[in-house]
Amino acid sequence: MPSSRAFTQASTPTTASPAPIGVGIVGLSAGGGWAGTAHVPALAALPDTYELRALSASSVESAKAAGEKFGVPLAFGSVEELVERDEVDLVVVTVKVPHHRELVMSALAAGKTVLSEWPLGTGTTEAEEMAAFAQSRKLRGFVGLQARSAPPVRYLRDLVADGYVGRVLSTSVVASGRKWGATFDSRSAYLLDRANGATMLSIPFAHTVDGLASVLGEFTELGATTAVRRTEVHHEETGEPAPTDADDQIAVTGTLESGAVASVHFRGGVARSTNFLWEINGTEGDLLVTGDSGHLQFGQVTIHGARARNAEPAELPVPPRYDANVPALATARDTMAYTVAHAYAQLRTDLTEGTRAVPDFTHAVRHHRLLDHVRQAAVTGERQRLLGSNS
Repeated sequence: MPSSRAFTQASTPTTASPAPIGVGIVGLSAGGGWAGTAHVPALAALPDTYELRALSASSVESAKAAGEKFGVPLAFGSVEELVERDEVDLVVVTVKVPHHRELVMSALAAGKTVLSEWPLGTGTTEAEEMAAFAQSRKLRGFVGLQARSAPPVRYLRDLVADGYVGRVLSTSVVASGRKWGATFDSRSAYLLDRANGATMLSIPFAHTVDGLASVLGEFTELGATTAVRRTEVHHEETGEPAPTDADDQIAVTGTLESGAVASVHFRGGVARSTNFLWEINGTEGDLLVTGDSGHLQFGQVTIHGARARNAEPAELPVPPRYDANVPALATARDTMAYTVAHAYAQLRTDLTEGTRAVPDFTHAVRHHRLLDHVRQAAVTGERQRLLGSNS
């Protein structure tokens, strides 16, 4: 079981605040990356809730450099050293998808609670294995599907639940993946091979559809068309060509739990016009969500709404109360840390009070299966019926 005093204190009435949760990040590098850009500042915005106590990197030297840059006291060249430390209560896995299974399983074997970046694994089989192992060890595993934690998405969910649009009739998303376009850089070269599990389907599409489901409900039936329209792309600096088999066009239509009709179209790269447009059409009104990319998990979107007949949509600013859990970032909504910090705030409540706001490994397995249904529909041309949400 986790060693954290913070977790055990939750079950004992006390006037003192629970101790901060000790975090160890796997994959924190001094050279940049998602961990340093998003996770470190997100944890820093919650100083009474979390302490970043340890990190591991690909080598002792790189770990030491990251420790010095980010002020992390314990720096290791292997995950095995990190997960054995009593100071670490929560292991956060932020490396590339092909390495998730090995690292998550090591942390679970050491009795640690885990937060893994999404996708949980390279496919459903790996996700099922990790979820089953966590359950067998009676440990909680969480996954970074943080779009549903973003204040704009939570506000949108409340608007719909409170009847702003009336009965939802349909919803449509048109979005750009930013990556998977005509060019690539060295850091993202692994995205070109679908076998690595980091595709436009598994990353921006999956993040956005999970956010959509948190607002409107899961798909119960769907059809899909996918395509690789660019089979060769070029390095953005050298111009060197490289083959790719990752889909750069994904179009899904289907029905949600409420009966509403949904369509989601993702295009690779960056569009010259629309990069993110999400509309929700109802019997009493309409909601319009816009942004600069199809990565809803960043939370960098603006909401407009209209209810009166022939009315022009007007902006609906996110009320300040949605930032209450992370006041330090209330004026930093354009940072990568913003939504991640809100997910961490919810995760603390999940751990100490037994709530289930942050998607766990079981949810991750269901979401991987949804992607399987999309692939199957695209290959066979047959509509897929999902048994009970996205199972």
